[in-house]
Amino acid sequence: MGRLMSVLPSRRPPPLALGLAVAALLIIAETLLLYPIKAATAESPKGAIYLIGVLVVSTVWGARLGAVTSVLSAFAYNYFHIPPFGRLTVATSGQDVVRLLVFTAAGLLVSILASRARLRTAEATERRREADLATELANLMLGAAELRSALSAASQRLAQAFELPSAAIELDAVAADERRAAFALCDGDTRLGTLLVPADLSEHILARLQQRVVPPMASLLHAALDRETITNSLKTSREQATSLAEQQASLRRVATLVARGAPPDEVFDAVIEELGRFLGWDRTALLRYEPDGTATIVAARGWLSGVRSFDLDGDSVLATVLRTGRAARMNSYEHAVGSIAELIQDMGIRSGVGVPIVVGGRLWGAAIHGSMAPEPMPADTEARMADFTELVATAVANAESHAQLTASRARVVAAADDARRRLERDLHDGAQQRLVAIALQLRGLEALLPTGLDSLRQQLSETVKSVTCVHQELREISQGLHPAILSEHGLGPAVKALARRSSTPVELMLAIDRRLPERVEIGAYYIVSEALTNAAKHARATVVNVDIEADHANLRLSIRDNGIGGATPGKGSGLIGLRDRVETLGGHMEVASPPGHGTALLAELPVNDIPVDDAQG
Repeated sequence: MGRLMSVLPSRRPPPLALGLAVAALLIIAETLLLYPIKAATAESPKGAIYLIGVLVVSTVWGARLGAVTSVLSAFAYNYFHIPPFGRLTVATSGQDVVRLLVFTAAGLLVSILASRARLRTAEATERRREADLATELANLMLGAAELRSALSAASQRLAQAFELPSAAIELDAVAADERRAAFALCDGDTRLGTLLVPADLSEHILARLQQRVVPPMASLLHAALDRETITNSLKTSREQATSLAEQQASLRRVATLVARGAPPDEVFDAVIEELGRFLGWDRTALLRYEPDGTATIVAARGWLSGVRSFDLDGDSVLATVLRTGRAARMNSYEHAVGSIAELIQDMGIRSGVGVPIVVGGRLWGAAIHGSMAPEPMPADTEARMADFTELVATAVANAESHAQLTASRARVVAAADDARRRLERDLHDGAQQRLVAIALQLRGLEALLPTGLDSLRQQLSETVKSVTCVHQELREISQGLHPAILSEHGLGPAVKALARRSSTPVELMLAIDRRLPERVEIGAYYIVSEALTNAAKHARATVVNVDIEADHANLRLSIRDNGIGGATPGKGSGLIGLRDRVETLGGHMEVASPPGHGTALLAELPVNDIPVDDAQG
């Protein structure tokens, strides 16, 4: 019976005509069934078989049709199975009366009990289906990525479960009308949404929706909204964390370039690339403010080709940054005027942000970003750009400091070279000439001495030799300061003279087919001179290899010895001064001197950007 009850679809029974037909068929079947068992069964329990039909009809169609079936079953039992057979008789004995009354009462009782069991089973079935429906709706609404799209599927499932023409779950407060009944979905006093169903539903269905569907639906909607809020918050947090990580990675890449001393142009291009990476590939540029009131692009992405400078008239973030010295933004260029505004409008830029670049306390330039999106840029755009403009300012300051240091080095080296040149000239024109004159005078006195003064003549001869030695030493010193052969014949002959005077044997290889700028020749000469001096004084070398070659762009020097090695720039070896001289000329120098394996000095000097006439005149 339990299984029979469980398959019943709802409280609503099948059509009454079908019930009457089923009752008649059951009564006929039960009456026929009693004939084969009439002889084998006692008289009393035979009528109980009619209760089966009463039970079936009562269970499916309710107590009323069950009572009718019970009465009809009593008539059939009286007509066919109580003597006299074949006609309806009113029993004369008390036993027959009791039998009919008991049968009729049992049938009515079975009808009532079966009907109640049917109602309870239908109730249980409805609640089970409602629980299953609640589970499905929870899976739909709590498992969906976007709640509004899930509400449409939940509405369809609700309509299907209750056999409704339509149903809708709205997140807004919707009023009922003549076509739709509205149930408010509330969490306390807070209106979360509305359940809409057709207004012409039965009172039973409407009451069932109100009592059994609306409360759990409100709780489920509240949970779904909370989940969506938490999910969106987590998504925003993840996006912010990812964006921050990407920005930090971008900053590290640019900071690495700045720390490595990369040229400003390389830093500018890197900043533009990184800004575009997380601000969007619209229009980004770095500009330098000029003394004449204009601005020049030093790096850009997405700007019109050929446009390199701007007049700072009219409305623009570039002009605002120059005027205020602070970050500025324009959320719309629609009504902006001026030459920059017209250019920006032609490029399709709708809004812009500008951040100042301050170098050494002065406004050097600005970083600007233009967006083609209709909505304004995020509120933190200025702060994110400011992190990069600080690196740009550092790169510019480093470049200016390096340029100033290089110029200072150049002035010091040039002053030292001029001082050596003057000292060499003064020695040649002054002290050396006077020593020659003194030697000649002493030779003249020696010739005028009379015979017999051999001791005095010997002393004068020794004095002349000493003066001559002093003259020779001064001559070598003056040549070491600034050899005349370098100015007259160039680097090759001057290096050959150094090799001849070196106390350590030199193997020389020269590949120079022209005169080089004087500063380069002087620098290369002193590099070779200092290297040979170090090899003679400290390296204990037996041979020094000097290779010099020049092409159209660079002069390369390679000086290697087979000495004891261990030379470092910080131990007074003269390498620091050589490095300063090389870097002043825009070149670079490397020294490798592992202990016990000799010393190798490699230097490269640019020659293509220094005019030969620089110092030849």
